[in-house]
Amino acid sequence: NLVDRILSKAPYPVLRHHFGLPSMGATVDGIKQIAESGVLDVISLGPDQNFQANYFRPENMDRDQDGAGGVPIRSASDLRSLFDASRRGNYPLMRCYSGTQDVTRMAELLRDTIHNAWGAIPLFWYNVLDGRGPREVEQSITEALLAIRWHAEQGIPVEVNESHHWSLRDAPDVVAVAAAYLAAYNAKQAGVREYVSQYMLNTPPGTSAAMDLGKMLAKDELIGSLADENFRVWRQVRAGLSSFPTDLSLAKGQLATSTLVGMNLRPHIVHVVGFCEGDHIANPEDVIESCRIARGVIRNCLDGMPDMTKDPSVQSRKRELIRDAKTLLAALSEVAHLLHKKGLSGERTAIAGALTQPDPYTDPHVLAAAVKCGLFDAPHLAGNPAACGQVETAIIGGACLPIDPVSKEPIPEPVRVEMALDRLKKMTGRRTA
Repeated sequence: NLVDRILSKAPYPVLRHHFGLPSMGATVDGIKQIAESGVLDVISLGPDQNFQANYFRPENMDRDQDGAGGVPIRSASDLRSLFDASRRGNYPLMRCYSGTQDVTRMAELLRDTIHNAWGAIPLFWYNVLDGRGPREVEQSITEALLAIRWHAEQGIPVEVNESHHWSLRDAPDVVAVAAAYLAAYNAKQAGVREYVSQYMLNTPPGTSAAMDLGKMLAKDELIGSLADENFRVWRQVRAGLSSFPTDLSLAKGQLATSTLVGMNLRPHIVHVVGFCEGDHIANPEDVIESCRIARGVIRNCLDGMPDMTKDPSVQSRKRELIRDAKTLLAALSEVAHLLHKKGLSGERTAIAGALTQPDPYTDPHVLAAAVKCGLFDAPHLAGNPAACGQVETAIIGGACLPIDPVSKEPIPEPVRVEMALDRLKKMTGRRTA
């Protein structure tokens, strides 16, 4: 299992890589080749969107999209064939992302076929926000929490792959940091004992290494505050997809640089991103070469490298983001208060009733309202009826900051939070202060 693999390899981190080609045959053969190379510990299956969205609803599949984005898995026997292909070489673990619908049913399927090494379930996403499915935000949050609870009951580790989804859409860094804490908090409250915390570097594009480290250290410190004997946190680092140029030589340099920076976070897992991703989907040879590049960097780092986290600019950014994230998170209590005063707390979907509780951090109704009013917002959500989409951001000094649309000056987080709460007051018919 994942924890045993991590402990057996320490101090070297476990290596994970995404893999899935547009045909089953090619993917099976590729998995055999990768396993036999012995360079990879976890094969992270990349299924096509038809699988993630409509495996249990085949009548809704768009057959023109078969193989788009990954391997076209269509049956439990397909999954077993992929797993069986990995039973050679160094016997890598196998895992796969959650579905964008029927999330718990998908989790059961992955457990029973590929022995899913850990579940990866977003909190706010895979719905109308990102166009990955038809679910409304509150419904998908509710179903995600139920799926996380299911994994906890099965003793399967969980990654709530949440925070970087905001940064991929150019959200302010503070939103990503607060989302990282919320993800871990919800996992702990659902009973998860082994939590995989993913830190995607280089996102949004233009983020500097110093500001990146400050941002990730802020996430790690907040998440670490939740750790105890019943909640262990396993750090996972990775390069950002959008950071890879199409020039493959330059891309190899980017993979090495991002791995070097990520090693400062003392990761237990390194999610190796194929250097070729800016040009083409990774084939087995690309996966193997990318892992060897990462292994070379990791070996050199473990031989003794200066600690970049001690840089004063890194520490200053960490402290700033922790302070601002706490301001943002504290506002969720005000959201709950406003919704309760309006009498909306009972207006939940039937499935949400199973999770009704007073904690605003775990209340799907409160979290969905926080997106709608713009507490959690991103520029790429502009025009999305399920979100606010009014925040504007810019890379300033290597950090992604919310800015005033007219002056282009950064907006302090207390001011941004108050603007969002004012929107919610108008939405609920409350008078603003």
